[in-house]
Amino acid sequence: MNILLAGYNIDYDLIRELQEKSGLKQDITPETISAAYARISRSPKSVDELRADAVAYVDKARKSNRNIVFEMGHSSVAEHAVFNIDVIGVSRLLVEEIEKFRLCSYTEKSQRYVLFDKDFVVPDEIAEAGLKNLFVETVQMQNDFYHQLYGELRPYVFEQNKELAGNPANKSMLEGWAKEDARYAISLATETQLGMTINARNLELMLRRLSALPLAEARLFSEKLYAATKDIAPSLIRYTEATDYDRLTRRNLRAVAKKLPQPKVNKSPDVRLISETGDADTQAAACLLFASSGLSFDLCLKQAGKMSVRDAKALFKTAFEYLQSYDAVLRELENVHLQFELVTSASCFAQLKRHRMATIIAQDYDPQLGVTVPPSVRAIGRQKEFMDIVHRSEDAYCQIQDKLPFAAAYVLTNAHRKRVLMKLNARELYHLSRLRVDAHAQWDIRELSEKMLKQARKVMPLTLMMACGKDSFPALQKKVF
Repeated sequence: MNILLAGYNIDYDLIRELQEKSGLKQDITPETISAAYARISRSPKSVDELRADAVAYVDKARKSNRNIVFEMGHSSVAEHAVFNIDVIGVSRLLVEEIEKFRLCSYTEKSQRYVLFDKDFVVPDEIAEAGLKNLFVETVQMQNDFYHQLYGELRPYVFEQNKELAGNPANKSMLEGWAKEDARYAISLATETQLGMTINARNLELMLRRLSALPLAEARLFSEKLYAATKDIAPSLIRYTEATDYDRLTRRNLRAVAKKLPQPKVNKSPDVRLISETGDADTQAAACLLFASSGLSFDLCLKQAGKMSVRDAKALFKTAFEYLQSYDAVLRELENVHLQFELVTSASCFAQLKRHRMATIIAQDYDPQLGVTVPPSVRAIGRQKEFMDIVHRSEDAYCQIQDKLPFAAAYVLTNAHRKRVLMKLNARELYHLSRLRVDAHAQWDIRELSEKMLKQARKVMPLTLMMACGKDSFPALQKKVF
């Protein structure tokens, strides 16, 4: 056995500095890794020799990549080339589109921990439509209230948590609680930044999809992202232009949907389990037996169906006996699914969308769904002022929507809601619960996740026997075992 380090990501400024100091004229590109790995299946040479060949002959490596990725269709080769991207000065609304790409990594500036200044994006289409003054005045009003709200929420949070406040180490955490509630007043136009890690295959897809969106900011993002990366790995990124499929499909589906009857009252519970795998515990038990035996699945399903409640519970306890709060449950639990319809605030959705292994389909923000008002805002007696901000924001939204239906959401607040369809398997629900049902989770997504878990447990109690937040895991483990 021989394990060799083939490469790792380092800062681009350092790459350029090293290249300048060394006088190296040859391109430094991740394409050589892709080219070398693409040849593994058909070459007798060792991998390190293939890498050396690719580095020595970059042009040849690029030609090989083009042939393998685009002519032969082996797109996975492009996944070996990875980029780290600084994304600066984008809106919270655009971040929702960027982070739809599930096979990438993102770390975003948090409105829970950072006190935002008055920076926000003014969309080009809003300025061009003569709506800039209305937009800016509305967002500045929101921002002014946000800072006032934080100023009042901070002492309230410290007063409500005197024991924690007595320890200076908790100062940042308590201030964060005040920030995370104040942020419900600021808009989706709020400027933010994130770090993104993406491979060349997903980069190409992101460029194409975002260039097809009706938001000018999304199209500009696509252009700038392409400009920043196109010279680094040209052999792996080709199809970057919006296609009719990307541009027209959703537009045409919206046109069909508009023909449906539109009820005046269009509300639903915040959390509703709408479908699940039938007889889920038996299905999950059969999967556990299948993975640990030589039997066909049909026989495993029959055996699981014949089990007494006691024996089935013993089987699941065997699967969970040595589980710790940081462990992922067995992959067998991915075979049973749940589908929820959720109504969630923008603030909550910003966290929910991070669970990208689930299938998340979100509608546009809809003021008819109401808003989420933090309990702390009510406690300090600022609900009336908060709702005044909401109503004035919705007035601006309606004026913008008349001319620019896709850009109107920029002016809505983090308190505004959207309807979401979320499908996830039991294993992913365990992950969601560990993070979001935990006492340290933000209250909005914690309440949502608790309701999801409560409803899910009714249909698969054995499968979800150990599902809980990290903080309550030791107590649950003691109770079960």
